[in-house]
Amino acid sequence: MQETRESSGAISINNVCKIFNPNTEREVMALCNMTLNVDSGEFVSFVGPSGCGKSTLLRLVAGLDTATDGNIQLDGQAIEGTHYERGMVFQDPTLYPWLTVYDNVATGLKARNIYKKNKEIVQRYINLVGLGGFEKSYPHHLSGGMAQRASLARSLANHPKVLLLDEPFGALDAFTRMQMQEELLRIWQDKGTTMMLVTHDVDEAIYLSDRVVVMSPRPSKVEKIIEIGFARPRARNYPEFLHLRTIILEILNFAKKTDDLSYYL
Repeated sequence: MQETRESSGAISINNVCKIFNPNTEREVMALCNMTLNVDSGEFVSFVGPSGCGKSTLLRLVAGLDTATDGNIQLDGQAIEGTHYERGMVFQDPTLYPWLTVYDNVATGLKARNIYKKNKEIVQRYINLVGLGGFEKSYPHHLSGGMAQRASLARSLANHPKVLLLDEPFGALDAFTRMQMQEELLRIWQDKGTTMMLVTHDVDEAIYLSDRVVVMSPRPSKVEKIIEIGFARPRARNYPEFLHLRTIILEILNFAKKTDDLSYYL
């Protein structure tokens, strides 16, 4: 099957509110009047204080949860429930431990009953994420970075219009994390898939993204959108890079709080 660069995958988030445990003593408003458009093929990252609703927003886009008010659309169609067009990668790889790498990557195609006609897709994405030769390995044989590569391949094998990434590299060591950032960027540039990344790492957001969305404390909304105006590849020690980092940290009110900086860098 010949693949083409995606020409769709635009997300519209329209006045979305999300309240947990409504009308109880434990009521929590996670999102309030959240409005944002993500263009087809765009790479957008979300940063903000812990617990501000970043992951909640991704879950709403994925269809794993529903908004209390407002709506979210993919290419003009309301999102209702989960769908293979919206893939999601979590911080933990969530691989099936009883399945090999190959079978884990193939699960989505098998669930859609299209595996037999598209077997070559499985190997293609295993190779794409650099796991060729590990097809018969089980998750417990893999390092954290390798397991996350397998999880990424599993999501990509369904050819999603939008890939949602919820701190996918947060549990990795610094060197592996940078390797995975390069892999993700390479895949995005090759496939043109719309990507929405939640991260606590400001450097990661600037390095990867077209735009960085800074979210306010809960109940969260868009505090500021930062356009990353310089070309890739990006050197993390360039003055422009360091300047944007400072701006984002100031918005987050962490610029002068050195005890907290290490969590975001």
